Amino acid sequence: MPDKPQDTPVIPYGAWPSSISSKTLTADTVRLAEPHLDNGHCYWLEQRPEEKGRCVVVRKTFASEGEANIYDVTPKAVSVRTQAHEYGGGSYTVKDDRIYFVNAKDQRVYVMPADQSSEPIVLSPEGSDQVNYRYADFFVDEVRQQLICVCEIFRTAETGQATSEPESNIISLQLDGSSVIGFNVLAFGSDFYSNPSVSPDGEKLTWLSWNHPNMPWDNSECWIADFNDLGMLHKHRKVAGGSSSDKFGRAGESVFQPQWSPTGDLLFVSDRNNWWNIYSYNTYNKYTECLVDMPAEFATPQWVFGMSTYGFLNSYTLLCTYTQNGQWHLATIDLMSHSFTTIDIPFTHIENIACQDDDDTALFIGATETSLPELIRWKKESWTSIKTSSDLIVNKNEISQPKAVTFKNKQQDDVHGFFYPPQNNKAQSPSEEKPPLIVMCHGGPTGATNASLNLKIQYWTNRGFAVFDINYSGSTGYGRDYRLRLYQQWGELDVEDLCCGAQYLVQQQWVSDKNLAIRGSSAGGYSVLASLTFKNTFTAGASLYGIGDLSALAEDTHKFESRYCDKLVGKYPEEKPLYQRRSPIHSVDQLNCPVIFLQGKEDKVVPPNQAETMVNALYKKNIPVAYVSFSGEGHGFRQAENIQHAIDVEYAFYAHVFGFTPDETLPEVPFLTKEIKA
Repeated sequence: MPDKPQDTPVIPYGAWPSSISSKTLTADTVRLAEPHLDNGHCYWLEQRPEEKGRCVVVRKTFASEGEANIYDVTPKAVSVRTQAHEYGGGSYTVKDDRIYFVNAKDQRVYVMPADQSSEPIVLSPEGSDQVNYRYADFFVDEVRQQLICVCEIFRTAETGQATSEPESNIISLQLDGSSVIGFNVLAFGSDFYSNPSVSPDGEKLTWLSWNHPNMPWDNSECWIADFNDLGMLHKHRKVAGGSSSDKFGRAGESVFQPQWSPTGDLLFVSDRNNWWNIYSYNTYNKYTECLVDMPAEFATPQWVFGMSTYGFLNSYTLLCTYTQNGQWHLATIDLMSHSFTTIDIPFTHIENIACQDDDDTALFIGATETSLPELIRWKKESWTSIKTSSDLIVNKNEISQPKAVTFKNKQQDDVHGFFYPPQNNKAQSPSEEKPPLIVMCHGGPTGATNASLNLKIQYWTNRGFAVFDINYSGSTGYGRDYRLRLYQQWGELDVEDLCCGAQYLVQQQWVSDKNLAIRGSSAGGYSVLASLTFKNTFTAGASLYGIGDLSALAEDTHKFESRYCDKLVGKYPEEKPLYQRRSPIHSVDQLNCPVIFLQGKEDKVVPPNQAETMVNALYKKNIPVAYVSFSGEGHGFRQAENIQHAIDVEYAFYAHVFGFTPDETLPEVPFLTKEIKA
């Protein structure tokens, strides 16, 4: 960064006046997701914090060259969101100008014309006190005039208790609405299903399945079956996946996004060579080949339905995205010659590729180090922005640029992350001072951070904090071996990496050795609490809907993640003592620094009692502890006012702990004065 003018005010780090307020994070901001192309028109999903997180299907039509019209398709009373697997995704599809979607209010499937010429019509059965349904991952089967999707079935006894885990199936709903009295089940028997897709000739169905204790990135299977004359499936055969694995998943094969090519070959992504590469399977000669064998990841962990990292521009050209060293790239693959061509574009993060066959058109969501996510239309080897996630004009001189950093952990393995120095053209600090540090822990823990613009990071750097966003061992983007490092080691190896990362920055003299904070959400919140409990590196922490008791998580969470910890920690309940040793709640006597907890009251993934038990334990030790809960929020905050309040009160907490006076009015920190009653 260039030197600042001599008359720039000298203000302590952390107290810099900022142009990035908490309202900046949500004002005129939407979350873009699930792009689709149909008949040349663009569709996408917008999650709107200013509308309490309502999700809307939006359409942009192209009447002729240079003319366009953009409007909301789904009615104002509707929010399009599925609760399948709790995390959702794959909540709608579009085919021949008709939208098929899940209404968040009743979790039923509806259809309506994209031109809004008639009201939505329900396609799926109504739930009851004894049975309820959740749907996701839709595919329109034109041959049989049905909508194929994944369905979770929840059964409840008269006592109100679930009779068992929800069943997962692939089902079909008739497009004429007759399935409101019942649907057909096409595939069943596995614990989980995703990605149902009908072949171009209409004769075959493919899908993914996996079983406990695997997560889809551990060991999954890709299947094909034929339709018989009655529209049911027969002649099942496994195409990929299902390799033998030990109980911790150190062998095995993860398969991602099976998708038919226009010519009838089946493509999929597999990590059988350590890297998630793209493969092609010929259904006639039953031959599988790797399209491009390279040390790069063409997939991400399948936390939600509907994820896509490639699509077909035409019958013989694939558009794909891949990541290397934490940065995403765009490329094409010639399906005949397998020639691989990288496309020069500015985006450092790319996701959700959607194509329209034989039209040379694609949509994807892209972001750069200085621009927020936007919906990009790729056509004829050039791109245009269709929709930005925010109308905010960001002053690039106020944006902290990430520096890719690799350091060694105690095992002398490489660990990766992005370092953001403080950046504010209107303030500087005394030359002898070093900035306070906030170490960021991404969720998952099977997930990753990237180098694209994140205003929640810039909120801190613009106030004079340094931020280290770490892809600790277990993160994705660096191969299967890197991802599986964390197995059996969660709560230990991630903690070591986070602490080593902070100590590395101190040794480089980039940050203060006294004011070191750590923050994270969900699984990242667990890493926060474990780091604060079992190590003495940090002086403050913030846990956002994080985990304090691993045993409670294993006993009280949803089906999708109910056996996740079997791989990360050990088999439960057989190894319950190990769970207790790694749970901060059972070693709270070792935690001796202030913590703030932020929690959604309707969180089904990490219930509020996780945070409240930890908060009460700290209160009994007379350690400053703050607790903020939010009504109407689940696992993650979606409402604008809650997003704003959460980050502002966290900032006020750091100001109190580190002893500086912010240059703005902040909410009062709700330090606990009495125990929380269940």
